[in-house]
This record gives sequence, C-alpha cells and structure tokens, in this order.
Amino acid sequence: MHNQFKAVSLSYKNTPVDVREMVAFDEAQSKQLLELVEDYAEISEALIISTCNRTEVYYSSPSDHYETIIKLIGVVKGMSDISAHKKYFSNLNEHKQAVQHLFNVSIGLEAQVVGDLQIINQIKSAYQIAADQNIIGPFLHRLLHTIFFTNKRVVQETAFRDGAASVSYATVELINELTIAHEKPNILVLGLGEIGEDVVRNLEHIAEKEVVICNRSIEKANALAEEFDFTVVPFENYEQAILDADVIISSVRVESPLITKETFGDHKILSHKYLFDLSMPRSIDQDIEEVNGLLLYNIDGIQAKATEALDRRLAAIPDVKAIIAEAVDEFGNWSKEMEVSPVINKLKNALEDIRQAEISRYLKKANDAEAELLDKATKNMMQKIIKLPVLQLKAACKRGEADSLIEVLNDLFNLEEQSEKIKSKG
Repeated sequence: MHNQFKAVSLSYKNTPVDVREMVAFDEAQSKQLLELVEDYAEISEALIISTCNRTEVYYSSPSDHYETIIKLIGVVKGMSDISAHKKYFSNLNEHKQAVQHLFNVSIGLEAQVVGDLQIINQIKSAYQIAADQNIIGPFLHRLLHTIFFTNKRVVQETAFRDGAASVSYATVELINELTIAHEKPNILVLGLGEIGEDVVRNLEHIAEKEVVICNRSIEKANALAEEFDFTVVPFENYEQAILDADVIISSVRVESPLITKETFGDHKILSHKYLFDLSMPRSIDQDIEEVNGLLLYNIDGIQAKATEALDRRLAAIPDVKAIIAEAVDEFGNWSKEMEVSPVINKLKNALEDIRQAEISRYLKKANDAEAELLDKATKNMMQKIIKLPVLQLKAACKRGEADSLIEVLNDLFNLEEQSEKIKSKG
C-alpha cells in the first residue's frame, strides 16, 4: 500500500461553478461511483469528497487511473462529453502529494473560506459512505483517523477555527444569536446569488427554523429548497413573505432599494424583525429602522466581523502547517512500517517453524512440566533473536533503506519459500 495513494481533483480554484455543479455527487451517486471504481480499476481503497467547491476521488493503487476515473464520473453523471471538461481535473499521482493534499483539504487550508468549519464533517461523511461500501482498508482507516486527530489539535492549539470567516457564515452566526429567544424563527432568503446560496447552505447550522426562499429564478429556488427541505415563494410575492418573516436576508441585485419603509405600510410589527442587507448596491433602505421594531444589519459590519476572524485564521496558518507536517511525518513512518510488516510476519513464522521442528525431537522424552519449560524457554529465545532484526527493519524504513535489509532476510531465512508453504497449508 505504501507509495500507492493517488487522487483526481477538481476544485473551485480553476473550475467555474457550472462545471462544479455538473460533477457534484450526492450520497447515492458517490456509492455508485465507488462500485464502478472497484469494478473497473485495480483499486483497493477509495474515498470520494464532493462539496459545492470540489469533487475529488482518492484511491490506493499501483497504477495511475486518472483517465478511467474521469470516464466513470461521466458515466455516473450521465455526461457523454466529460472529456471536454478534463482540463479541470488535476492528477495527483504522487503518494506524498496526495496524502498532503487530503490533509490540507480536510483541515481547511484549501477551502474557499480558509478554515471552513464544515469541511471536516464532509470528510467524515465521505469516510462513512466509503466504509459502508467496504472500500476502506487499513491505509485509509489510519490516514483518516490521523486527520481527525490532527483536526482536534488544530482546534485546541490554534485560532484557525475561531469566529466566522465568511460573510454568509457570519450572518448565520449573528442570526442564531439574535433569535435565541424564538422557538422557531421564520427566515426569508431573498435572492440566490453566490452569497444568498451560501447563506441558505449555512442555515443548516441553526437547529430549529422555518426557511423560505424567494428568487427570480424559480428553478434555482426549487432545486435548493428540495435539497434542504425548505419552502419556496414566487418572487412576485416577496412583499408578503417579508411581512411574514422574523428575519429577512436580502442579497438580491437591484438598482434601487427593494425593501423600504413603504414595504411595511401600516402593518404593526409585534416583535423585532431583523433585516440583513448583503447586496451591493444595497437593496434595503438605510432609514428602514425608522419603522418601529425593524433592526438593520449591513454587509459592511458583517464583513468587518468576518475579516477580523479571517485575519486570525491566516495568522494561525504557520502553526497549522507545523501540526500537519508533524502528523504527516508520523503517518509516513507508520505507512513505511506497514510495508515491512509482511516481512516481519514471515520472519516470525520461519523462526517458529524452526523452533517447533527442534523441540518436537525432545518432547517425546519430556514429561509435562519439562515440555512446558522447554516451550517457554524456546519462545523467549525466539523473541530475543527476532527483536533486533525487527527494530533494525523499522529503523531502515524511516531512513528509506528497508529494501536491502528485506533482501538479506529473505536470503537468510528463505522467506518467500516460507510464505508459499503457509499458503499451501491454508
């Protein structure tokens, strides 16, 4: 398994949103792709990460399956022209490169919003899907649990996950604070541009709420509402939706304010309404607070809060990288030791065969107490004999010099022949 880890990656860094949407996978599609990968490629372990910002397939194989994986993505997504989008897929076919990339993605160094709070949960979900498909083995189990432990260290030892570092997440965080006394706040999202859509996705972090989506494109609103089980209101009915809502988030593009004092007319506001203007130019009149009960939050204030958090995260990056480097080194040592564990087992089996053959000559003449003593003494002797070669083999692994020592051990103890004998007995 050592030096066989690879990845095929498509991300927001070089891929337009419409292409990212085309190759995004839900859980059922991820399972289908994992089945196809196992059937059509020489792959022992695999993991699929699919979010709004990236679609990546990680796998363990001695061969490069970049072309095959892209074709299989096309099969699952029903894209006969998948080759036309090949330029967006990166091929990470170097073991260390793929391991490092998965660490960076999982911890949030590669996220569109640095230190993204959601990504580690998305990795855990991807891990569970792959485990359900029985395509996770010792290598990926160890790698992912190392990543989860590293993430805990980053949270506990750095400021990398402190605060809301995006406008959309900062908005949702503030809504959660403001509506804590509401049993189930009615939240209206008006406009589904990039920020509006991000807000909808981040609203998942508020446990109890009613969410209404209102957008000029009803198709986009319906698709997003279906994904999160939210409600859609046609754009022509936005004024009534505003009156019904406890929280209004506006990110609609308009030349002049869409929400004004006149929007509320003579309607009595019995409790506070919280309005968030995330539009540019602004879509809510700045004098809206003259209406009793209305409270307005502008993008500038929210952006300042997000920028402050982002600055803290950026300042923490060197510490995060140091923690990741330590974890990658430790995992690399384990991975190298895994490469020689079959040799160690063969050596132990070879010595055990010698031990059994020798003591069997004397057991016939020994009583039960003598036989037990002989067995114990020879076992202890064998453990002491094997201890030094095993330690030297593990040390050679860390230096990258295990191959020559493995060759010597094979010659000394006929380990390949020993392995064939065990297979034939089985």
